[in-house]
Amino acid sequence: MKTNYELRKDFSIFENENIAYLDNAATSQKPKCVLDALEKFYKKYNANPHRGAYNLSIKATEVLNKSRHRVAEFLNARFDEEIIFTKNATESLNLLAYSYGMDNIKSGDEIVLSIMEHHSMIVPFQKVAQAKNATLKYMYLNDDYQIDDKEIESKITGKTKIVGIVSVSNVLGTITNYKKIIEKAHSVGAVVIVDISQSIAHKPFDVQDADADFVVFSAHKMYAPLGTGVLYGKKELLEKMSPFMMGGDMIEYVYEQSTSFAPLPNKFEAGTQNVAGIYGLCSAIDYLQNIGYDTIYKIESSLTEYLLKKLKELPFVKLYCTDNLSQHEAVVSFNIDGVHPHDVASILDMQGVCIRAGNHCAQPLLRYLGVDSTCRVSISFYNTKEDIDKLIKALKKVYEMFMKFKNNQR
Repeated sequence: MKTNYELRKDFSIFENENIAYLDNAATSQKPKCVLDALEKFYKKYNANPHRGAYNLSIKATEVLNKSRHRVAEFLNARFDEEIIFTKNATESLNLLAYSYGMDNIKSGDEIVLSIMEHHSMIVPFQKVAQAKNATLKYMYLNDDYQIDDKEIESKITGKTKIVGIVSVSNVLGTITNYKKIIEKAHSVGAVVIVDISQSIAHKPFDVQDADADFVVFSAHKMYAPLGTGVLYGKKELLEKMSPFMMGGDMIEYVYEQSTSFAPLPNKFEAGTQNVAGIYGLCSAIDYLQNIGYDTIYKIESSLTEYLLKKLKELPFVKLYCTDNLSQHEAVVSFNIDGVHPHDVASILDMQGVCIRAGNHCAQPLLRYLGVDSTCRVSISFYNTKEDIDKLIKALKKVYEMFMKFKNNQR
């Protein structure tokens, strides 16, 4: 089993930047093998897939097809055509809102989301609910930042047609009971969308075991290139859905007044795909599986426990997370008494510490928690205890600076 110190050497950015990079929930750094895959594609396979009868285009098509199979295998999908490539989870969720939501939601129906959802889940389904005169409901949290069984049972009813749930909150690090939610939703005939963007870098997701109807994630959060996303959908659902975008490669025949569409998966992949990014995603999958999710869990859980221990030693820090570490992933949000999170992040940056500050595209959640914004630290297996020690030292300096300033103002 490799250590985090050994794995850190796989990332070129740490050779050039003396930083504690603790913003992995926003985007992860890219290992050398992924960077090599991008270069290899452009050097050896760069052509437009599905467009040419010449050998280079055929090779690009083969790369795309093999990549789709690799992602299907990774998620344990039954069919390759259940994998739709997008540019990120946001596009995947908008596709579902327009292609499934607009066609299947009717007046009086209900859409249920958790209060922890990212704006990219909330806003598209707000639009669906408004357009269709449906009701948008939320599952709220208990005092331990969890959605309890009572909330699931009371919010998902016979009127519910769509349920959206994150596997892990990008603010709280809460691991949701998505299997319980899927089971309840299916019992009333609703479909479930699971956003695994915050979990797929940390643990595997089996779409058949979960019995999820739709699953989305952004590849850039799991060590793959920016601009690549994945939508999984059950074949029988995707086949009934209308396309979200129109254009090249999703067409069967076009006449002056009518058009027929290509079969899955092309029906949902208008325009030229980011094949290099998709090829890089497959390299990232290989990389993660070579490390092993068990190794990743051991490293990251140890670091998260150490981080929480150190933060709890700071009397000026307020944490927003469950105390149950078995229900918590590698994301920790907090605030410093009397100091705005943006000021905290700016001063930390001067100390070579990279964290996120703001509402994390989850304004309803933060409003529910009674705060405008938080500081957020998110862990990867390439982080070290030294990164966390550097963070803690910088946080102490932030607090000392602001206390000194306040005392001077008196």
